[in-house]
Amino acid sequence: MLRMVLLINIILTYSHHLNFVSTHKILLYISLINIVIMTFSPLKLNFFMALKLPSAFLCGVRVKTITSEVCRTSVKHRWLNQNPFDSMYFAVQAMAAEFTTGALVILQVKESTKNISMLVSNNKSTFTKKATGRINFECNQGNLIKDVIQKAIETGSGQTIWLTSIGTNQNGDQVSEMEFEWSVKVKG
Repeated sequence: MLRMVLLINIILTYSHHLNFVSTHKILLYISLINIVIMTFSPLKLNFFMALKLPSAFLCGVRVKTITSEVCRTSVKHRWLNQNPFDSMYFAVQAMAAEFTTGALVILQVKESTKNISMLVSNNKSTFTKKATGRINFECNQGNLIKDVIQKAIETGSGQTIWLTSIGTNQNGDQVSEMEFEWSVKVKG
């Protein structure tokens, strides 16, 4: 954060040497970086999704809440994300579900302050009802992730964890259950 403030001060100090457009482009770039690297919030995660996972963003996946233990996403069935059977395409559900687990892993990795790689190494899905309307996904296993990351830091070897995200419709009926196996490892 201190580096960001110093960089902004340097740009503002020497901005008279740059043209107006360059200065504003640099400040916009810095503010976008700041949004991504600062504390977690649904707005910042949705911005991250738009930049790094544009297909999920275009399909309507949005983060609604995130804490260190729970992440919730939501996506509405619409023309862009439908299958031929007039319900939500399974891959759209998988993107929304995977993001609930991945955001929690990212949050715990960031809080560990270590350089840790993360990767989905496996997944399983069960679909129990036609997904129409607004579908909400929730993963509430953030407390388990912290322990796995700590074990990876202590042992220096890769660790895996299965995280589950449950999808429910507006009536609270479960439409899908998705499990993702995440691998975490301290980098070199």
